[in-house]
Amino acid sequence: MNEPDFPIKLESGAPMVRFAKVRKSYGELTVLDDLDFDVQKNEIVSIIGPSGSGKTTVLRMLMTLEQIDHGVIYVDGEPLTHMGKNGKLVRANNRYVRSMRSKIGMVFQHFNLFPHMTALQNCMEAPVQVLGMSKQEASDRSEELLQMVGLEDKIHQHPARLSGGQQQRVAIARALAMRPEILLFDEVTSALDPEVIGEVLGVIRQLAAEHNLTMIMVTHQMGFAREISDRVCFFYDGKIEEQGSPTKLFDNPENERTRQFLSAVLDAG
Repeated sequence: MNEPDFPIKLESGAPMVRFAKVRKSYGELTVLDDLDFDVQKNEIVSIIGPSGSGKTTVLRMLMTLEQIDHGVIYVDGEPLTHMGKNGKLVRANNRYVRSMRSKIGMVFQHFNLFPHMTALQNCMEAPVQVLGMSKQEASDRSEELLQMVGLEDKIHQHPARLSGGQQQRVAIARALAMRPEILLFDEVTSALDPEVIGEVLGVIRQLAAEHNLTMIMVTHQMGFAREISDRVCFFYDGKIEEQGSPTKLFDNPENERTRQFLSAVLDAG
């Protein structure tokens, strides 16, 4: 499918991520509805909203886990979902998508670690197989990252021997091992026991403070979103219903739907 109304390349200084009129449907259910959404370089954005509002779909589209139906997604000024051919935008082929996706890392809700590999091997696998890194370099980098997330004494343990919080920290180290410019977090604490949520949030807090990463987080941890985000976006029915600084969105929301949602989740919390 050609997208003739969209530029092949964005202008200099463009956002790190741009969704331009992105639409995604499953049958008659529209999950993203002509979504326009920009994220600036090194910005930390939290996405909140009710179930079914399109939050996780945003991340899945960025990871090219599913195809969009209309529009274009750009990463660092270049199209992600499409590529230029004979002066026009056409659907990207697999090789192009793989090269673009190398800029993006994702930490999933359910860890998705390889059970037959140790923590160290989980972190080494993609840098060796995808980036062509030597095993020694991948091992050194993975050890350094596992130490950064507080797991230097667990590097030779298999996932089954690790707690949920430890597995999620391995997953964060594994994502960082690919040297992404953009890091996505999909409800990374929702599968964890309450007592270990803090250790995972602490690692994300450290990443935000010490690394020049663009971060997009889908989260139901409102206090954490308020603390760490540069901007919070409230999604409803596949669109951004309201967005702003954490202080503005949480303390003075303008939209009735935003107020209803925050009232419900904050009362529940």
